[in-house]
Amino acid sequence: MRRCLMIVVPLVAAILAPALIWAQAERPVPARATERIARDVQHEILMLPYYGVFDAISFRVDGYSVTLAGWVTRPTLKPDAERVVQSVEGVEKVQNQIEVLPLSPNDDRLRFALYRAIYGSSVLERYAIRSIAPIRIIVNNGNAALDGYVDSAADKTIAVHLANGVSGVFSVTDRLEVAPSK
Repeated sequence: MRRCLMIVVPLVAAILAPALIWAQAERPVPARATERIARDVQHEILMLPYYGVFDAISFRVDGYSVTLAGWVTRPTLKPDAERVVQSVEGVEKVQNQIEVLPLSPNDDRLRFALYRAIYGSSVLERYAIRSIAPIRIIVNNGNAALDGYVDSAADKTIAVHLANGVSGVFSVTDRLEVAPSK
């Protein structure tokens, strides 16, 4: 009998182990936990000391995993973002797909020119006084992208029009969203 148990117990454990591992990997994530993780991740990203108007970091929460994406101008910002997101309670895995933009004096010139054109406009200057700039300006090899949100479709059209008017910008990609009215 003892010899039979010595054979059966390891056999049963070998059969059940994959099922137990699968059950742990597929554990359901409460919606409140996902919402809390998303809120905390957003807060941590926005609080990064060198995260500015010329950077755009987005994320996706999938269970206890977070995928980071976007563009940053400082090479240290990519690992900093991963580090602060990893420290959020409940986050088990971080996949960092943030792209570090190449260093370029011409792109820097375009960034500041775009900033002056958009945030210096009398129509859009109200966005400049917000603590977190809602219109993100991404420049990569002379191509610009406007990312973030605005209050109205008219503001979106004006921002894109102003960006297209900046000398030296090859193209402008519009990724702006109109924020839902309150």
